[in-house]
Amino acid sequence: MSAAQKFRPSFSPGRRWRIGFDVVLRTVLVLAVLVMANYLAAKFSHRFYLSSQTRVALSARTVSVLHSLTNRVNVTLYFDRKADFFPDIVALLNEYRSVNPKISIRTVDYARDAGEAEKVKSQYKLTAATDKDLVIFDCDGRVKRFSGDALTLTKLEPMPREKDEKELEFRRKPVAFQGELVFTAMLLALENPQPLKAYFLQGHGEPSLADSGDFGYLKFGTVLEQNYVSVTNLELLGDATVPLDCNLLIIAAPSVPLTEMELQKISSYLTQGGRLFVLFNYDSLKSATGLEPILQHWGVNVAADLVQDRKSTITGSDLTVRLFSQHLITSALSQFALQIILPRPVAKVNLPNPPANAPQVDELFFSSESSKLASDSSAAPRSYPLACAVEQKAAAGMANLRGTTRIIVTGDSIFLGNHYIDAGGNLDFLNASVNWLLDRPQLLEGIGPRPVEEFRLLISRQQKQQLNWLLLGALPGGVLFFGWLVWLVRRK
Repeated sequence: MSAAQKFRPSFSPGRRWRIGFDVVLRTVLVLAVLVMANYLAAKFSHRFYLSSQTRVALSARTVSVLHSLTNRVNVTLYFDRKADFFPDIVALLNEYRSVNPKISIRTVDYARDAGEAEKVKSQYKLTAATDKDLVIFDCDGRVKRFSGDALTLTKLEPMPREKDEKELEFRRKPVAFQGELVFTAMLLALENPQPLKAYFLQGHGEPSLADSGDFGYLKFGTVLEQNYVSVTNLELLGDATVPLDCNLLIIAAPSVPLTEMELQKISSYLTQGGRLFVLFNYDSLKSATGLEPILQHWGVNVAADLVQDRKSTITGSDLTVRLFSQHLITSALSQFALQIILPRPVAKVNLPNPPANAPQVDELFFSSESSKLASDSSAAPRSYPLACAVEQKAAAGMANLRGTTRIIVTGDSIFLGNHYIDAGGNLDFLNASVNWLLDRPQLLEGIGPRPVEEFRLLISRQQKQQLNWLLLGALPGGVLFFGWLVWLVRRK
């Protein structure tokens, strides 16, 4: 073998160029695939969760509100990052931003970033010592803020105690997180600077919006405010009429008859295209309210009777309602049940030859097939309608002063009082009814507070000591012992 053959290099220059070109080409192809994959991911993204415990699912109503959002909204979390529910708030707002990128989020930790905290205080005029742990929504200078502590509903519960402990200690247990409820209401308020107005008729024994008792309507008014509807009491005495800015008139459980003048004003309001939410209950059986003939004219018959059903009752005076019609109001309630108290039948008036401009009347929900009327318990059981919705648009070429007439009539009012409003789908029915009456179809899906899942480990003091010895002694000691054995084996 010659010396030239013996010391010839393994790779010729041509082969090196081929290998280099191949490496460059493969690198370019990999980068191209990465760029295309990222482009497709940006255009057709899909979020998934590694655990059901971390999943934050937004309601259809919130998604509709976010899709209708056109202005940029800046959300500032003025929070101590170590606050209990801070991670839940951040996770929820991240879901809002994932649906609509016009929402931007920043966090200012007032406990650790004094400089940024002072800027936020100056920008939003936070002068009180209690201005901490706030969620601030800012849209073109319109600002809404909410306390983080108020996002969580709590209840007092006794803490477990040892045998030698004499005093009973209590703690505030979180039971529900209503962040989505609050944040969506704040977005509505920012998008619509002027809230809609509802008037609540008073003077005939109606429940009070300020009453926090079981039969009061404090929670009813709160739900309207969460839907960005301001509520004001109204009395139709003297020359007072239904105000022109009335978007919704609410008549809840009058127990004494309305005067003829009041009834004329309400009838005129409906003829002009008004919106009415009227709730009867068993108390009005004693004497007619006067509203019955007006509703009869609009195609709704409120019978002077009570519906009873022994097979669908919990307390003996209530009805569990699971039968719903196909209507915008009840479309989201099919998976729920309503709890109604001593309802009156509310049925559609079936005219043999209805005129062309007759209002459209739909029965909303019904009692079960085993129901009977209190006045005729010997009759065969059957289902009875318990609520109706009425809609009448202006005739062709005509325009009503207030728009399209819409009415909802229910045979019970107690189911939307403070005690029962959270039962079953009662709250969702109220949300859907109000937004249908106000012609806001994008808000017909309800939002409920998300329950707080709590995992507790109950151990005695002796078990706690044993756990401390295990975690602080046995486990670290075992690791050291194993390491010593490895060292000993290697030495040998």
